[in-house]
Parts: sequence; structure tokens; C-alpha cells
Amino acid sequence: MACRRCLVSGHVQGVFFRASTREQALSLGVTGYARNLRDGRVEVLACGPAEAVAALCRWLSDGPSGARVSDVQCESYAAAAPPTFQIL
Repeated sequence: MACRRCLVSGHVQGVFFRASTREQALSLGVTGYARNLRDGRVEVLACGPAEAVAALCRWLSDGPSGARVSDVQCESYAAAAPPTFQIL
């Protein structure tokens, strides 16, 4: 079980980024959350099998079609895995 916390920058709010991230996470069997930050970034916590978490982190670099991702910073995160993936 791995957990990573990612901060996604660019045009990532108002383009269904959180909902698309949730769909992608659920398809990979990843739990966690996606939430908008006041500074315009999206924070994503991804927990699950290491390969699935890595796949979601790679997907964040592109995001949904309406997004323009300029940067993704991910780090290991010590957290209890949430039971599902939520949009906060």
C-alpha cells in the first residue's frame, strides 16, 4: 500500500479535474481525495497498490481534456488509506 500527495498546477479548476481524477482513481482501485486549493491548484491524495498510485500520478500530468496542467509535484505521504475516493 502506497500513499502519495500531489499538487497539480495550471488551469485545473472549473474543468472537471476533480471529477475526472475520481473516475480515474476508481478505475485503478485507488482511494483518497481531490480538492481545490485557494491558490488555484488541486490537491490529490492517492492511496492503493504502488503501481496503481503511480499510474494515477502519471495521469495527473495530463488530466481531463479541458485542463492545462503546468506542473505536478508528488511526494510520499504517511496516511491511513481512506475507504473510497472523494471529491472535497
